[in-house]
Amino acid sequence: MMRAGFLRLIPLLLSVAAPLDAAFAEAGLQALSVTTADNGEQTYSVSIQALFLMTALTFLPAAMMMMTSFTRIIIVLAILRQAIGLMQAPSSQILIGLALFLTFFIMAPVFTQINSRALQPYLEDQLSLQDAAVSASGPLREFMFDQTRDADIKMFGEMAGHAAFESKEAVPFTVLVPAFVTSELKTAFQIGFLLFIPFLIIDLVVASVLMSMGMMMLSPMIISLPFKVMLFVMVDGWNIVMGTLASSFYV
Repeated sequence: MMRAGFLRLIPLLLSVAAPLDAAFAEAGLQALSVTTADNGEQTYSVSIQALFLMTALTFLPAAMMMMTSFTRIIIVLAILRQAIGLMQAPSSQILIGLALFLTFFIMAPVFTQINSRALQPYLEDQLSLQDAAVSASGPLREFMFDQTRDADIKMFGEMAGHAAFESKEAVPFTVLVPAFVTSELKTAFQIGFLLFIPFLIIDLVVASVLMSMGMMMLSPMIISLPFKVMLFVMVDGWNIVMGTLASSFYV
């Protein structure tokens, strides 16, 4: 259900791009056209909205890394590779791709809510662009608050000059995002520490055996690597790691 909800966003995004192409094809379209309604509300031409959209797309990579589950996943996978002792397997490209699609899976409920609350009403002219942006931020803020520690929000709030926040709605994105990233880093390193322990034990046992046999010139990493790989495969490690990462966001 979650993956199906996310896949629905693809044709919706394409439907957003289609009217923009048609608007640019019109002859004599002004670069800046502001229309003021009777109530004082101002609307902009499609070309300016497209400019804003293209500008916002440049922030997508940063938003993808800093406002979703991507940070925790990629750090845990990198620590896991280091713990096993495989420097190049899986490669960085594979880890990033795996973290990206696992992020899509985890964030699918959030994307589905954004689609129903903001994107669909905006496409049907039920919401303005500003109101749609506010509605879209709601599910994302809720997800980030669930993963953010109160101590981190308090720390960044005090640094920004806020004594205390009366409610979650009062916390600005400038405080929430760094607090969320800090919490994600702490959680990722805690999970990485737990992953390191069994592989560290194997390294210690192999090093002790080699020392007792007087084989001090032989690197323990060469001997322990196949044992660590075998242990990881026997316990179905990838299944455990992926399942734990996915479930850690909704506990």
